[in-house]
Amino acid sequence: MKESKGGGPGVRVVEIEHSRGGQRIDNFLLTLLKGVPRSHIYRLLRTGQVRVNKGRIKPTYRLNVGDQVRVPPVNYSESMPVQVDDSRKALIEAAVLHEDEDILVLDKPAGMAVHGGSGLRFGLIEALKEMRPACPEISLVHRLDRFTSGCLLIAKNRALLPALQDQFRTERVEKQYLTLLKGRWQGGARTVELSLHKGRLQSGERMVQVDEEEGKDAESRFIPVEVYAGASLMQVVLKTGRMHQIRVHAAGVGHPVAGDEKYGDPEFNRRMRDLGLKRLFLHAQALSFHHPRTGRLMSLSTPLPANLSQLLEHLP
Repeated sequence: MKESKGGGPGVRVVEIEHSRGGQRIDNFLLTLLKGVPRSHIYRLLRTGQVRVNKGRIKPTYRLNVGDQVRVPPVNYSESMPVQVDDSRKALIEAAVLHEDEDILVLDKPAGMAVHGGSGLRFGLIEALKEMRPACPEISLVHRLDRFTSGCLLIAKNRALLPALQDQFRTERVEKQYLTLLKGRWQGGARTVELSLHKGRLQSGERMVQVDEEEGKDAESRFIPVEVYAGASLMQVVLKTGRMHQIRVHAAGVGHPVAGDEKYGDPEFNRRMRDLGLKRLFLHAQALSFHHPRTGRLMSLSTPLPANLSQLLEHLP
């Protein structure tokens, strides 16, 4: 990574090298500005303090080799190395499903954010960077919501990250989830194709809505596993990977996800809480992809966490 002074006190200009090509600018900045919360990174981008080739960019901009990134001086009171307590480290180590020199697959616990920010001092990636000091460029390949558990793929080798991300973009990765939905599912398997538009409320909270005009194509295949008196256990296979896709698609067809405080049904959620549900009932059950170095098909899976399995035993 080549750096030069950027024409202002403390400003630097970073030239993007081959290993960073294809990376999103927000993720690049999170690595470059270690310890700075994600919310502060987005503020720098939103206010135009970070620029690429002298122009403003969105957080989703993907860097090209040779891009010139203007990085302002960052004076943030929390920009210091994170320290992960031993209990959190043990929880993460116990969640490892597969690890080699290039990749790491975790059974992410529900409640653990993948990144710090929005009031969180650190997330899973920040913790892993402390736990794997030999892998300073460890990076997410895809994301799971904070309250979703299950299979999460992480790249330990920055040079192989674009190949893994390309498998997700070109829909060559199979992603299977288990979820509990409100109501009795009628009929068999059904494909839901509702375009989704990502936005923010006035409060700044991120929301996704069905929007056939401005939304992006999204496709989910819902397959009934067990139908109860007032709920249905479903397997969901994702064709695309939009933000909150399963939750919004399920609500869009009248069967919101149990425990979903954002898109769900309050009365259904209350009934599930009375039965012991204390989280979103959404679990990334299985993930299949090709190893970026060997080309070997990798298929990882993890069963429902005990707290979700126990809830099913109490359903009529």
